Amino acid sequence: MAIFQLGIPKNINYKTEILAGLTVAMTMIPESLSFAILAGLSPITGLYAAFLMGLITSILGGRPGMVSGGAGATVIVLIALAAQHGVEYLFAAVALAGIFQILVGAFRLGKFVRLIPQPVMFGFLNGLAIVIFMAQMEQFKAPVNGVMQWMSGVPLFIMLGLTALTIALVLIVPKISKAIPSSLIAILVVFALVQFSGIETKKVMDIASVSGSFPSFHIPQVPFTWETLSIIFPYALVMAAVGLIESLLTLSMVDELTNSKGSSNKESIAQGTANIINGFFAGMGGCAMVAQTLVNISAGARTRLSSFIGAITILFVILVAAPFIELIPMAALVGVMMIVAITTFKWGFLRMFNKMPKSDMFVGVLVAGITVVLHNLALAVFAGVIVSALVFAWDSAVRIRARKSEDEFGNKIYEIYGPLFFGSSSHFLDKFTPEEDPERIIIDLKESRVVDMSAIDALHKISNKYAQIGKTVVLRHLSEDSIKLLQNAKGLIEVNIQEDPTYKVMPGKR
Repeated sequence: MAIFQLGIPKNINYKTEILAGLTVAMTMIPESLSFAILAGLSPITGLYAAFLMGLITSILGGRPGMVSGGAGATVIVLIALAAQHGVEYLFAAVALAGIFQILVGAFRLGKFVRLIPQPVMFGFLNGLAIVIFMAQMEQFKAPVNGVMQWMSGVPLFIMLGLTALTIALVLIVPKISKAIPSSLIAILVVFALVQFSGIETKKVMDIASVSGSFPSFHIPQVPFTWETLSIIFPYALVMAAVGLIESLLTLSMVDELTNSKGSSNKESIAQGTANIINGFFAGMGGCAMVAQTLVNISAGARTRLSSFIGAITILFVILVAAPFIELIPMAALVGVMMIVAITTFKWGFLRMFNKMPKSDMFVGVLVAGITVVLHNLALAVFAGVIVSALVFAWDSAVRIRARKSEDEFGNKIYEIYGPLFFGSSSHFLDKFTPEEDPERIIIDLKESRVVDMSAIDALHKISNKYAQIGKTVVLRHLSEDSIKLLQNAKGLIEVNIQEDPTYKVMPGKR
């Protein structure tokens, strides 16, 4: 029944999907635990988020193969809220963030992710790859007198050796057989080696316990007042934005990897629904998890079943299999995540430096840098989009051209090439020489468009400048949207629009 509701296609490779889901669950558990502890929450809240986000988005989401869970990008936003007001306010903020995300999907605003330029996507992926790799370094630390310090001596060599073995298995196994995901085989082999040889090394249990009960309904214990809303509103808004940006970027990434098309609006609604349920079932909330999604896709998963299996596996671990999962060596999970980081990095970006525009390269490096230094994916993407927009505006502004000529009636014609908007309006005004021009000039906008209020104002200014010295400006070949824009501004500006594209002699003007 569950499979039917998931809309699984008939030609699905069930073995691949199920094994991919199991692998995803193994890599998601320690990450969810770590983020929950980082936020000062009970570790079980991280696992609840992984289960609830994964389950709901696998059924309702707009991108088969994508994995959602208790992601650090969203939890970090809420750390200050939990520290100042308590975990109940955090649950309330998570639920409110879900409402915001549903509204984005309902009003079909998810499509705006398409406005994110390719250099920003490259920077996002490269920065994320570096962050994923660097995050694994934390697992090479161990508590000494209550303080986390770098491992040394035998423990360090064991950790390095097991990690290297995991990486080698992930790389070698696919050359022998692709029947089972190589990452899952690597985890099982390292687990068996440690268990049967008695090697002492860091395990999942050294992070936190993963056992618990089924998540129960829980209304956040906060006053239902305007004061409470004012407290949680900004946190919820930022969490919703961060979660959607990361989720929709991940969706675009999977689209590219699988040559298929997901629904950003449907995914927004699914993410919002999952976060609302998280808020009422004591989960810390989350969004799409890029690393786990890449693990899933690289394992061959292409449908909703893999992420559904991953979520159910996490619930099974919480209820039944915790003692087994807690024995998995962290080195095995670190090795898998390092491979994910290496494959996520867009190495081709480095070869583009001498071939692509410098502005695009700068944007890519900027986004990656912000992601690595601040661990703030939303800020990195916002900065990248803004810089890309400014670069585009500047390029469009300086490229506006005017070809000057005269017709048989002695009228001077300015043929404008390039969009007329806020960035190009000053360059546009510089093209004219009112004192030297005849009594009548024609501005031909066949190869241009009037885009915004700055463009309208520029046309108004140039018309006034000629009018003050007794000369006339006529606009010709306006596009329909340009005419509509000028008509809407009627009363605020005065311009002459020539309705007939073919110039005709006017009485008394010979």
